[in-house]
Amino acid sequence: MSKTIFITGTSTGFGKLTAITLANAGNSVIAGMRNTTTKNAAVAAELNAVPNIEVVDIDITDDNSVTQAFTAVLSKYGKIDVLVNNAAVSGFGLLEGYSLSQIRDMFEVNFYGVLRTYQAVLPSMRAEKSGLIINITTGASGHTLPFMIPYIASKLVVESITEGSQDELAQFGIENVSIQPGVYPTEMTNGSKAGLNANREEVVAAYGDTATQQFNALGAALFGKMAQFEMNPQTIADGILELVEMKKGTRPLRFPLDAIAQGTDKEFIESRAAIKTKWLAAYTN
Repeated sequence: MSKTIFITGTSTGFGKLTAITLANAGNSVIAGMRNTTTKNAAVAAELNAVPNIEVVDIDITDDNSVTQAFTAVLSKYGKIDVLVNNAAVSGFGLLEGYSLSQIRDMFEVNFYGVLRTYQAVLPSMRAEKSGLIINITTGASGHTLPFMIPYIASKLVVESITEGSQDELAQFGIENVSIQPGVYPTEMTNGSKAGLNANREEVVAAYGDTATQQFNALGAALFGKMAQFEMNPQTIADGILELVEMKKGTRPLRFPLDAIAQGTDKEFIESRAAIKTKWLAAYTN
């Protein structure tokens, strides 16, 4: 059955592919992006030309923009069945090399942006006693890497939102799922889309060649694996479609889509869930 689906960050990468994939499957897709009349005018026109897609201007870092976008969509469509929180900004560099301002800007998109969409969509979903929220996070959902600490931290917080909200919203029939995508060749990873990188040059210089070599080695490893496993961003779009089409009540809390992990991500998620069950039993029984 056709669903009304709101996706953020559809100007590039996973978001754009997902909008097209879900629309081609017969869903009504609201493709959210910034700067629809300026920087992103061309891609906005491209997506608007796709049957079942309507582009909506939204800046998830702005309270008023989010409120206006969701109010307009709900007024026109009556409800939003699915929200896909895809919009995000990446960043690389030493933790100490980041200014606090740069980290705040990253969390404004990756964390507060998600909270804004939750607050905008939940009243209508609660009224409908139904809804699905899909959040794109990172990796296996519970560990970090050097030179990516602020970025991964912002994504791990979204894991917390997803997991906690699943219990809080259960009485309203609203499901929450996080997707752990691993590394894919998108604008976020190939450098064509600017990220929020470490910007305290004097600190970066103080770490010297050792840190530079470690950073380069990590990057080479990630990009090498991405090529080796022929990572295709369409996998994420297809995975989101699979979640949308799953029967209500059967969707998993976490949905890893990372061939490079070779099953270790699923093992990690399953082990984490088992340990949480034991922890809860210790506290509540």
